[in-house]
Amino acid sequence: MAEVKLRNIKKSFDEVEVIHGVDLEIKDQEFVVFVGPSGCGKSTLLRMIAGLEDITAGEIYIGDTYVNDLHPADRGAAMVFQSYALYPHMSVRENIGFGLKLNKVPKAEIQRKVAEAAKILKIEELLDRRPGQLSGGQRQRVAIGRTIVREPSVFLFDEPLSNLDAALRVQMRMELEKLHANLKTTMIYVTHDQVEAMTMADRIFILNDGYVEQVGTPLELYRKPANIFVAGFIGSPKMNFLSVKVLQIEGQQITLQLPGEDQMQLQRENINFQAGDILTLGIRPEHFELEQTKGCSLSATVDIIERLGNETYIYANDASDNLLTVVGDGELDVSNNEKIKIYFTTDHCHLFGRDDQSIQ
Repeated sequence: MAEVKLRNIKKSFDEVEVIHGVDLEIKDQEFVVFVGPSGCGKSTLLRMIAGLEDITAGEIYIGDTYVNDLHPADRGAAMVFQSYALYPHMSVRENIGFGLKLNKVPKAEIQRKVAEAAKILKIEELLDRRPGQLSGGQRQRVAIGRTIVREPSVFLFDEPLSNLDAALRVQMRMELEKLHANLKTTMIYVTHDQVEAMTMADRIFILNDGYVEQVGTPLELYRKPANIFVAGFIGSPKMNFLSVKVLQIEGQQITLQLPGEDQMQLQRENINFQAGDILTLGIRPEHFELEQTKGCSLSATVDIIERLGNETYIYANDASDNLLTVVGDGELDVSNNEKIKIYFTTDHCHLFGRDDQSIQ
């Protein structure tokens, strides 16, 4: 078993607390992604699990073992870094087996484990090359192979794909998903790229400024973000946010003033606001339409158009000069400075209170 439990984990640098009492529980064989903006504490949290960073307070368990005081090599966790950290004078075979050699593992067993790792990663033909003769993706496979031979209970990945180009990142994402399926071990992956998080994770832990904002499956976070930060972080392009005024409340029905002369009505159960309050309405770019639907509408003026072939991004300013993003068909017939109507339905609207929390 390789569950990972963090209980009230805190981290301070001098007088500055950067991780604020984090509680997490990661299931055995789960692929979990820590995601958040730069400086949110995700890599620090990962390094504390690995034992590479001291914790200020709290408890860490890997399986049933309390690991706070254990050396990194004794925790049953292996880490893959952003930099490949390969020895340039050694062959791929020697790089993968070097840690085992240091631990005085018998030579025959080292050879067996290196061969097994190379087969899993499909790098058998590269074993006699040196790192300087490899591509970035091949070097990353070697770095992963170095962790596989240790047979850890938990794999820790610290932004391992950030040095690769876009096409290779997509390929390596698939490779890591296959690796997880084959090895059936717990994996914790750190990234600032929400696309990586959405495509790879069983569950995502969204961090911001040393706090966990929300935990859930990719679709749970996409469909039901807990607050404005999560709503704006998950999804690409990011969610549109509009300031709206509460005009009237009748039971669970709310009438909202949209920018300009447009109004709309929403149903919500948890009404803790009153007429006259200013709330935030969130709508994802892909939930806007330019063809008339039985829903709500906004008037806007097209500012910039980006044609990507399969789809078109339209950036338009509404009556209050909010910049709205619309994702539409690649063949959309629109032009700069054109006056348009943007349509949407209430099914895909998110409403947030003055505390930035979602109103359900």
